[in-house]
Amino acid sequence: METLSINRAHGGTQGVYRHASTATGTDMTFSVFVPDHAAGAKLPVLWYLSGLTCTHANVTEKGEYRAACAEHGLIFVAPDTSPRGEGVADDPAYDMGQGAGFYVDATEAPWAAHFRMRSYVEQELPALIAADFPADMGAQGITGHSMGGHGALTVALRNPGRFGSVSAFAPIAAPGQVPWGEKALAGYLGADRADWRAYDAVALIEDGARLPELLVDVGDADPFLAEQLRPDLLRQACAAADIPLELRLQPGYDHSYYFISTFMADHVAWHAARLGGR
Repeated sequence: METLSINRAHGGTQGVYRHASTATGTDMTFSVFVPDHAAGAKLPVLWYLSGLTCTHANVTEKGEYRAACAEHGLIFVAPDTSPRGEGVADDPAYDMGQGAGFYVDATEAPWAAHFRMRSYVEQELPALIAADFPADMGAQGITGHSMGGHGALTVALRNPGRFGSVSAFAPIAAPGQVPWGEKALAGYLGADRADWRAYDAVALIEDGARLPELLVDVGDADPFLAEQLRPDLLRQACAAADIPLELRLQPGYDHSYYFISTFMADHVAWHAARLGGR
């Protein structure tokens, strides 16, 4: 693992790192904020998965999570959204290819060679965090935005018991039923919609996956609300499955990091209360 930068912030250390990933076959960059802590202490971990067109840098620079993470004693981990680099397949559209990995393990050409973000965020990067940072891997939470909200929900639903807390900002709740998801899932996984269900939060809940509870914030001025995000479908699925869902439609907020940064501290505190943060 190569350290790209280290900065002091809010009584903690913000680092950016790069390593050679076996899952993607590429170098991958990620950021980690570690609050100050007693020697030998292990801290709860909050994962944040980013949205379309983003890298680790968007939330690292604009997410405004550090003060809250330092206050509550949470490590904050932000991976990239896709493999990148020479020889990695791409698409001219913003919603496919590099920057748009959708947290799937692709099975279709030309994506299957490198686009294995499910394996990366579920297996490889957690093992690296556990080995190289003061992380209590028995106290993990996960959140994310838009495509990353989709990722956070599906990762948590596929791994019952791993995460003590799950939240999302404006998630793509039912990608198998909206244009962004239909395009990406067909491209990465093929035409058989049965193969998509492992990457669709609403479908996973319909198929029996459960979460103990869920917090979701969406801006009611989000231009993608009705066509791409469909929190109404998530509400229906959670109600049918008896999953406690706090779905907050925030008046006047859009899809941007102005929205995310406004409610980030709320989410950090919510996770800390469930993970044993200070």
